[in-house]
Amino acid sequence: MRYALVIIDLQKAYYRGYAETSMDRACETINAVIPFFRENDLPVIWVQDVDEECDVVPGTEGFEFVDQLTPTQEDYSVYKYYANSFNKTDLQEILIKEKIDIPVLCGYAAEHCVISTYSGAKDLDLSPVLLQGGISSSREEAVPFVSSVREIISPGILVKMIRGSL
Repeated sequence: MRYALVIIDLQKAYYRGYAETSMDRACETINAVIPFFRENDLPVIWVQDVDEECDVVPGTEGFEFVDQLTPTQEDYSVYKYYANSFNKTDLQEILIKEKIDIPVLCGYAAEHCVISTYSGAKDLDLSPVLLQGGISSSREEAVPFVSSVREIISPGILVKMIRGSL
């Protein structure tokens, strides 16, 4: 078993209203596990939504990740145009190259892009899990609902499982 952290759409364009609070909480959890992935040479993959109609495109402030997150040059970057992060992107090729079978998904929005990416991973015969505390939404009820209908893993158990597989 080999894991990758996939961080989806935590971008400034979506950081408003209830999403601010939800993203802040998710970022705390994500920032707690990122160092563990990097220290163990496991990929961290940053997925950014491109939405030309809403001017969420490379080079605009809204396209950038929220200030609480800091990608590095060693991390992977994926731009997507659909809710499913696998649709017409190189995400699957990255996972194949890195021999990943368990993508750990986190980010925004639980009820849209996160759950679509989860389903896309299942369609590719991967074993995706959601990072408990690492998904967010603009709707308060969305995170508990999505967490109740998909596989979810706590950061502590995730770390123990990765250590056991190294």
